[in-house]
Order: sequence, then structure tokens, then C-alpha cells
Amino acid sequence: MITVYGLKNCDTCRKALAWLGEQKIAHRFHDIRADGISREDVARFVKAVGAEKLVNKASTTWRGLPDAEKDVSTEAKVVTLLAANPTLIKRPVFENGKSVVSGFRDAEKAAIKAMAK
Repeated sequence: MITVYGLKNCDTCRKALAWLGEQKIAHRFHDIRADGISREDVARFVKAVGAEKLVNKASTTWRGLPDAEKDVSTEAKVVTLLAANPTLIKRPVFENGKSVVSGFRDAEKAAIKAMAK
């Protein structure tokens, strides 16, 4: 089963959940704002997809951060930043226990289908 990490009010997350239903891919949704997210989860995501793919630098949360907090020069700093500010995670993030996919474009859809097998 695939776990989808995102926000319930995120348009892309809603589209992803609808698509998963249409594809009949078993999944569960984890709202990172309501349910929280562990530092271990964030570390696993960063290790799997990389900081550049995971940090949403276009978000209002990012723009609102002081420059001193925007240091993403090391994996540890990225994990600390995202664990403290989970809405900075580029969503949705899909995980099946073996692999992690971040985003919801055509390439990610193909990877998600492969995860579901």
C-alpha cells in the first residue's frame, strides 16, 4: 500500500488522491499538518529524492522564513528545516516502504504505478 503525504487542502494532493482512486491503487493519506511528520520520515524522504526536489522554495512558508533559516547546504539542515516546517515539503510525497516519489507529474505517475505493483 502506498502512503501519500500531503495537505488535505492542497489541490495537487487532491488530484493525486483522485488519480490513485481512478487507477485503483491502494493508498492511505497522511496529512502532514494535521497528523504531523516525524524527523525520521523527513530524513528518509530527503535521502531518497534529495533536498532540491523536496524543499518547496516557491511556497509562502519559504518566503516568510528569515534568510538565516533558509540554509539547505547539508542534508542534516534540510531535515531540521522540513521537520520544523512540514508545509515546506513539496507535495505530495508517495512512499511504499521501499521507494519514495515526490511530486505529481507524468514521470512521477509512472513511478507511482511501478511502486503499486
